[in-house]
Amino acid sequence: MNQSASQTNTAANGIMTATLYMVGAQVIYAIVNFTYDVLTNPWNPMLADAKMSSSSAVFWQYLIATLFAIPLIMRIGLHHLKTTHPWLHELRALASALGAQVFVFGFASGVPVWQMVGLLLTGPFFVIAGSVLFLGEKLTTTRLLASVVAFIGAFMIVGIGGGGFTFASLLPVAAAALWSATTVISKYLSRDETPESLTLYLLLLIVVNHAAIGIVLGVLALALPGVLPAGLSTGIDFGLPSGDAVYWMVFLGLITAMTQYLLWSAYNLADATYLQPFDDIKVPLNVLMGWLLLSQVPGIWFWPGAALILGASLYIATRENRA
Repeated sequence: MNQSASQTNTAANGIMTATLYMVGAQVIYAIVNFTYDVLTNPWNPMLADAKMSSSSAVFWQYLIATLFAIPLIMRIGLHHLKTTHPWLHELRALASALGAQVFVFGFASGVPVWQMVGLLLTGPFFVIAGSVLFLGEKLTTTRLLASVVAFIGAFMIVGIGGGGFTFASLLPVAAAALWSATTVISKYLSRDETPESLTLYLLLLIVVNHAAIGIVLGVLALALPGVLPAGLSTGIDFGLPSGDAVYWMVFLGLITAMTQYLLWSAYNLADATYLQPFDDIKVPLNVLMGWLLLSQVPGIWFWPGAALILGASLYIATRENRA
């Protein structure tokens, strides 16, 4: 009995620790988004003379984060790089990098934090679509109805038909779709690969893909002048950021690495189905930070729209966990 009680207490402590890690990651995530806005949004008065293109900011963010993540990489162990799916690992890293590029370009285009984060909540429903189309999972009535409700909520948040809507408002939806592709590929790889392998490949490949995206943007800018949006027309500036932007970039890379460590630790201690609802804490945290620090007040339809998306997510998670 004493041994059983000890095991129960250990498991409970592990779950509590995982919860704290997950909540801590969401707090840092809100700080990351605030930093994106400072570095890339031309309408943000901070660092007015040292703004960066979104592609350059993301490249330096993940390069610095990878350097800070070296202890985590060594802790996981390079022997986990053995794989039979190298190209799928690369495709997964590319989808993740493209998602980050599109997401940060949203900040550079002036999309407010509350809209950016609220629309990321559509991600689980892109995962459902991808799992049905590419993994052969069943499209149930529950999944279909939850997806419809969620996208109604997304339309409310984005403000289609209202004065706050621009085509840039759709960038976080595109980012959610790309990051969902990363999740679908991860689900496929998890049939043969270990969590350590999935984490390690993403950490090591993502900087390479960000650099490749910047080079492609630079080539396109030269070959097709005036076609790319202004914020992407220079590709990646591989030179160090200027002025105070250097300190902001080092800070951004550090907290990005901290987020990766907290998430990895949380998922090592508790099931993903338990931790997933805590991921939604990022919505009120980001809205609060954008409100207090950036004076970005959410639109009138933000909260009912977010409630529809959160409600649909929690409903489908509860139903499928019971099943």
